[in-house]
Amino acid sequence: MEARIFEPKSLQTALINRSRRSLAGKDGRLLILAADHTARGKLAASGDPLAIADRYTMLDRIVRALANPDVDGVLASADILEELAWLGVLEGRLAIGTMNRGGVIGTQWELDDRMSAYDADHVAAYGLDGGKMLLRIEDTDPGVARTIETVAAAITQLADRGIMSLLEPLPYLLNDAGLAVLDPSDERLIKVVAIASGLGSSSAHTWLKLPTTDRMAEVAGATSMPVLMLGGDPGKDTAQTFARWENAMKEPNVRGLVAGRALLYPHAGTVETAVRQASDLVHGTNR
Repeated sequence: MEARIFEPKSLQTALINRSRRSLAGKDGRLLILAADHTARGKLAASGDPLAIADRYTMLDRIVRALANPDVDGVLASADILEELAWLGVLEGRLAIGTMNRGGVIGTQWELDDRMSAYDADHVAAYGLDGGKMLLRIEDTDPGVARTIETVAAAITQLADRGIMSLLEPLPYLLNDAGLAVLDPSDERLIKVVAIASGLGSSSAHTWLKLPTTDRMAEVAGATSMPVLMLGGDPGKDTAQTFARWENAMKEPNVRGLVAGRALLYPHAGTVETAVRQASDLVHGTNR
């Protein structure tokens, strides 16, 4: 992109000067596109290990998704948010900056999720609407304790500025190779939701990003904070994924969806079709 060579400041200026909106909108629900995967080396989708690696294809898919007016915004690292702002597609949309991407997928230090993208000062300075953090809790890795401490401090710093924290707490295990894998236990998910709800010196601006489960009433009931469901890569089980999202939306504090690969790289159909289905699920006839 020529702007990066000849006018690098134009990327920052575009993000700072974009038109803003209120956080939740009229119906108190949100549909956010998740596009922060590449910043920690997650490039696979729909069976292709490098599906997300091509930046221009990725940007094209996000722009196409944002053509739907019921998409409320984008969660991404600075490189992607700046490029989208420069392209003019974040006007009147939420921009949420991802913060701790240091837990690179597949590494021995993966659970030591250091802050390597935005910090609270720059979330505020660039006019972002929130900061997103990942908190993966595993019972033996000492890096988890550092992550808890760092995440709690960031929540406090954002709350002091009146800015949303979007926190994704997940239970994790180490497999036989010593690598981090998601723990499917509902009981442990409920536990980490409870832990996440108590982090920071104020919870006033904290939202949670959570997976859907068959016990969503108990998971959502472990917190009084607003919950956005995460997407993940559903593979061929797209219909089941949407059905679980729809069921989870019955819980009063489940307020929407933060999805990336499921909408931007659908296993079947187009980006436009997947986004339309998600927007109908989240916003329905309320907008």
